[in-house]
Amino acid sequence: MRRLAAAFHSAPAALIAYIAKSMPGEIFIHRQRVTYAQCTIGNHVYHSRYLDIMEAARGEFMRALGYPLQRLQNEDYIFPVVSLRMKFIAPARYDDELEIQLTLQNVSRLRLTVRHKIIGPKGQTFVEAETDHVCTSIHEKPKRMPQELLAACEHYLI
Repeated sequence: MRRLAAAFHSAPAALIAYIAKSMPGEIFIHRQRVTYAQCTIGNHVYHSRYLDIMEAARGEFMRALGYPLQRLQNEDYIFPVVSLRMKFIAPARYDDELEIQLTLQNVSRLRLTVRHKIIGPKGQTFVEAETDHVCTSIHEKPKRMPQELLAACEHYLI
């Protein structure tokens, strides 16, 4: 992005802002190896275990933003899942090293949608999923996300 801005140093700021907004957001990557406990006797990841894998990736994503889940909870914020869509494309297997890619869409102070893509060691896509979350207090009352967290999330907005 800095190179792009430097290339257009004489361009109006509005043009640079337009170009920056039209580019896809950053991708957060979390890596995790498939454990034996996550697999069926047929040696593929049991479908509900992908939810645990995605949850771990979202937790690390929030930590990378400077908002570990424990901090959010201590500050009276939680982000429960209110909707989930998953597409199973190919099975992950025991000992596969997974790359879980996260991006965001539809981010506001009250809601956010997280896109997940789980990729295998040879670049094959295993699962694509989206989770919709709402920001609430720990007592599940709607609550606005901290402005600083919203600003950090915008870097991953697609």
